[in-house]
Order: sequence, then structure tokens, then C-alpha cells
Amino acid sequence: MFGLEMPPITPEFWAILGTLILLEGLLSADNALVLAVMVRHLKGEMQRKALAYGIGGAVVLRILGVLLASFILEYWWLRAFGALYLAWLAISHFIKKTHTADEAEASAKGRGFWPTVVLLNLTDLAFSVDSILAGVALIPRGMPREQGLTIVVMGGIVGLILMRVAATVFLKVLNKYPAFDDVAYALVGWIAVKLGIETLEAAHEVFPAVPTFHMPTVMFWGVMAAIAVIGSYLATRRPAMTDAQAAARAEAIVHHMDETVVDAADGRIDGR
Repeated sequence: MFGLEMPPITPEFWAILGTLILLEGLLSADNALVLAVMVRHLKGEMQRKALAYGIGGAVVLRILGVLLASFILEYWWLRAFGALYLAWLAISHFIKKTHTADEAEASAKGRGFWPTVVLLNLTDLAFSVDSILAGVALIPRGMPREQGLTIVVMGGIVGLILMRVAATVFLKVLNKYPAFDDVAYALVGWIAVKLGIETLEAAHEVFPAVPTFHMPTVMFWGVMAAIAVIGSYLATRRPAMTDAQAAARAEAIVHHMDETVVDAADGRIDGR
């Protein structure tokens, strides 16, 4: 089921991997920020315990996400659901009025310990599905399933690493320039269009009556580059805070997570 094969090292391979790293970095940082604010209403020791369960859930759900990816790559009709979900994700991001972290804090506030843990893991599930589907959507339709799954696995591993190693960097960027969140979801929306078109192509092969379109590879990556460049330019024009403030806030969140991991490793997760 999980047969893996290294794809050819081509410019497209590096473009896919680079896009995954960018999206994983931004989404993982957003995930870390959301998890941190969702436990604020709990007492100190309960915050650490709930956050530990949330981080553990993120790891487990990423692993399960690879299983999901293996099925999506194999069955074209599952890609249709993936395209619709990514499209809904991008559209809902731009039409809602509050930031994800603000919504998460509001939904968790007043909940007890276990309801908060459940909500943390549901949030992890959403972020895991987002990342995995984005990875699947970037895989060229003609690429062998084993090679495509290898790239998705690489993206998932990168996401887990970035959630800690580069968390401070991406959190600092998101803190200072919140509009980078919009850039990430604009990329996700365009990726959803690509996945939808490829789904129609696959459906046309089974049901000739289904209308089909084709998106040239150059067109897809050209629009991706335009979104990244123009979006980054617009995002950096409106800083929400200074470098020092953004760095301090990012380091505080990462420090909180580091304490949680240490507690879990030495048996002090209950705050003793």
C-alpha cells in the first residue's frame, strides 16, 4: 500500500517540493499559533498537558494523512472531493471576518480540559488534511502513484520538522505580516483549480460525456509564481508589528511548546 519510489529530480520536482515547504511552513506556523491560543483559558499545568496532547495529535494525524493520500492518488473520484475541500478552504478564509487564531480562542474559551483536547485534535485534523491535499494536488496527474506518494511523504515530514525547527521564523513572519496567511490560501485556491481540472480529465476518460479541460504546466506554475510574488509584495507593505514584537511573540509560543515537550519526556506532563 505504501510503496515509495523516488521521482526524477527535475525542475518541476524542485518546484513542487519548494511550494510544499512554503505552504507547510506557513500552515504549520498557523497551526502552532492556533494550538497555543486555544489553551490560554486553562490553568498553567493543564495548558501544558492539553498542548502536549495537541502536538502528539498533530504527529499521529500527519501519519494517518499519508494513508489518506495513498487512496486519493489511486482513485480519481476522491480527488474531486479534495478539490472541493481545498476550494472551500480558500473561499471560506477570505469571506470570514475573524482570524483563525481569534476564532479558535473564542471556540475553546470556557471549555473544560477534555473538550479542549478534543477541539485541539479536530484542529490538527483540519490542518493535516489541508497540507496532505495540497501535496496531492501538486502531483502531476501522469506521475506514477509511488513517486507522487513519495513527494507527499516528504512534504509531511517537512511539515513536522518545520513545526518546531523553523516555527520561530514562520511565526515571526505571520506575526509581523498577517497578510502572508492570505498568500498561502490564495495558493491553495489555485491548487484547488488545478486538482479540479485534472479530476475532470480523469472523469472524461471513464465517462466521455464529462467535459474536459487541460491546464498547461507553464500556466499553472506561472500563476503560482505571480500569486507568490505579488502577494508577498502586498503583504509586506502592511506590517502589524515591529520586528522585535514579532520575534518576542514567536519565541514565547515556541518556548511554551518546548516546555511541553520536555515535560512529556521527563514524566512531568502533569506539572509535578
